[in-house]
Amino acid sequence: MIGVSAYAEQARWAAWDVPASVVPQRYLDKVLAAGGVPVILPAVADISGALPRLDGLLLVGGGDVDPVRYGALPHAKTGRVFPARDVAELALLHGALELGLPILGICRGLQLLNVALGGTLHQHVPDVVGHGGHSGGEGTFARHDVHLRAGSGLARALNRTTLDVPSLHHQAIDRLGTGLMATAWSDDGLIEAAELDGHPFTVGVQWHPEADEDVALFAALVAAADTAVVH
Repeated sequence: MIGVSAYAEQARWAAWDVPASVVPQRYLDKVLAAGGVPVILPAVADISGALPRLDGLLLVGGGDVDPVRYGALPHAKTGRVFPARDVAELALLHGALELGLPILGICRGLQLLNVALGGTLHQHVPDVVGHGGHSGGEGTFARHDVHLRAGSGLARALNRTTLDVPSLHHQAIDRLGTGLMATAWSDDGLIEAAELDGHPFTVGVQWHPEADEDVALFAALVAAADTAVVH
């Protein structure tokens, strides 16, 4: 049973245009394809109470983490900040760490993991790397190579050390949080993945594996959830 965090968005369907908790279907499909059962976790108060019934946690992409969480003023390009989602997902993350649940963070999920452990973020990647190659534009993935640390959990899970990935982000890790180890980088030196030292499976990636066919990373999460003794 893999808990999947949800976006907190204004959503429109049929005659409705209302606040909603939504998850892109491809995240759920990848968990299912990897042998897990996805359970959507809405961004509501006390949602972390569901964690003892789960075997793993997937933190999905989305808007920017509120800069106040890491002691920064907002950049002009920082946007789509949803405080209720920050609160809910941080509670889920801290609760999962306390329980020893396996965790996979994707894009925003990696950034949230870093912030939760005391790290900081680059609020606008083009300012740092000098180009816009980490995003193809609104709703469009760019593609680029990432290079994985040999021997890392990520390299073992994916069975390779270089990977062509779909990318859509404008923020990224700056200072690493306590206990996190960088395990992948893009050619321009940006941190593309991190793992938590001493934890059975806490991995975050900056790219979007749910947008590719390969389910290896989701399978690694499900395998870790299947073997972890957490309850």
